[in-house]
Amino acid sequence: MTLEFLVTAFIVVATPGTGAIYTIAMGLMRGRSMSIVAAFGCTLGIVPHMAAAILGLAAVLSSSEKAFMILKLAGIIYLIYMAIDMLRAGGGGGLGKPDTRQSGTGIVMQAILINLLNPKLSLFFLAFLPQFVDPSAEGAVSLMIADSLVFMLMTFVVFAIYGLFAASLRDRVVERPNVLAWIRRVFATAFLAMAAKLALA
Repeated sequence: MTLEFLVTAFIVVATPGTGAIYTIAMGLMRGRSMSIVAAFGCTLGIVPHMAAAILGLAAVLSSSEKAFMILKLAGIIYLIYMAIDMLRAGGGGGLGKPDTRQSGTGIVMQAILINLLNPKLSLFFLAFLPQFVDPSAEGAVSLMIADSLVFMLMTFVVFAIYGLFAASLRDRVVERPNVLAWIRRVFATAFLAMAAKLALA
């Protein structure tokens, strides 16, 4: 594992995406504990993509337009669903009424789906991991697994920091209905924008 890998991984993780936005949303509306749960779910959501890259399954996605389109369409539909859910008062996305109570399991499952239904993640890891590990080298799979675990740990820590920072602002948000409404709209718009970006992939 090199410094170059750690720096590159940090830049990738710290760049806000759907998972980071969802974790921030949970921090704002559900508090610290649920933001950590969301960060954990988002981290779990990248495991299948890493496994696919390590096992070579991501190559199928990159070579099969039909397979990529099916997964992409599922991701687009789910992001649109998340946007609508964010706007619904009391919606499962946790950005409805401040007293909304969604189970931790529900938040984890939602967070996993957000990352799981993004086919670009599989292609990203297919291109990302081999840059730092020679696939033909002895023990390459073990090295890729080790790098992947570090990437997962980094993802969880960074997302948790995002969520905890958002949670620190929670009291100011839930006491202001107008601010709450605007936050719902901002997150909904963000998810719609990411759905559009995925559609153009």
